[in-house]
Amino acid sequence: MTSIETSITLGYQTLVDAGEIDHDPAQHRIAGALDKLRNELVNQRLARKSSSLGWMFARGKKAEPIKGLYIHGGVGRGKTMLMDLFFQSLPDIPKRRVHFHEFMNETHGRIHDWRQKAKLGEVQGDDPIAPVAEIIAAEATTLCFDEFQVNDITDAMLLGRLFSKLFELQVTIVATSNTEPDDLYKDGLNRGLFLPFIDMIKQRLQVVRLDTRTDYRLDKVNGIPVYFLPPAERADKSMDIAWKRWSPNGSGAAGALTVKGRQIKVPEMVEGAARFGFSDLCELPLGAGDYLEIAHKFHTVFIDNIPVFAPTQRNEVRRFINLVDALYDNNVRLVVSAAAEPASLYVEGDGADSFMRTASRLIEMRSEAYLAAVDR
Repeated sequence: MTSIETSITLGYQTLVDAGEIDHDPAQHRIAGALDKLRNELVNQRLARKSSSLGWMFARGKKAEPIKGLYIHGGVGRGKTMLMDLFFQSLPDIPKRRVHFHEFMNETHGRIHDWRQKAKLGEVQGDDPIAPVAEIIAAEATTLCFDEFQVNDITDAMLLGRLFSKLFELQVTIVATSNTEPDDLYKDGLNRGLFLPFIDMIKQRLQVVRLDTRTDYRLDKVNGIPVYFLPPAERADKSMDIAWKRWSPNGSGAAGALTVKGRQIKVPEMVEGAARFGFSDLCELPLGAGDYLEIAHKFHTVFIDNIPVFAPTQRNEVRRFINLVDALYDNNVRLVVSAAAEPASLYVEGDGADSFMRTASRLIEMRSEAYLAAVDR
């Protein structure tokens, strides 16, 4: 049996006792489910280590697969906090925690690299899925995905084959999402081809809903001046004043980042900080990989003139969501001027409900707690 000192429930209670969070029965219930999963993983690991035929156990007859967890619920309910407690509690189990968009971007890159090697005759075969899955499984037998969401048809068509192989390789998956499995890739192109993957998720993962009604991110807001609102003239002036903190001369030099042979233009940049217009980032055909490169390159990103989105701006909204995800997951300081408060930026159109997560993240990114973590 595992030690209580490393349980998720105890870690959760420690945060409650320290006054860092309020006790929530729904969160406590999910912590218990994560503890059960953790114990199964640890005990399986111990059984393999203690068996004199451990190598046969691992490579011969397969152990009974362990069901992972799919935790879904509204924004700001504590899903990520609970998964972090779970991830930290795992001992010497090969593990990885990654934002789902970043994982898929990386996987597409690995598939591309494999195909290039196949052209050169360096690898054999015509299907990269199995060898790429084997690389992933060799790195981690437990994968923790934050913000599991499927919006891209390329991802949708890949996931079934990839996850089928990962499950075959005994990889255990824990995922958090704002969307219940049956609503994944809702209204997506050729969604009928995606439905078997949803069935696979429900068979191989225990689906649990975190049904607390409180968005705890809203409690953290305390007016940190990194989000500037109309009138436009005042917002522009505030952005210029804030930018001078990193650029004493009031402006930085133009530059560019290179991503897979393409260039992303940066209108102004100084050491560790960059300033863009909204149009530079979300009205051009940029993707998740481009935003990750920005997040890895800069600790502070300024974005001028974020608009209120019209229902017809579906592409711009999708790019903006991916951009905020990349910056948030990499603890980047975000300074913006926007036409409205986050919750009012996109209220009508496809994906308006899922935009609530982005609005919640924008709120948290101006909080003292988030900015203190960035500074650390």
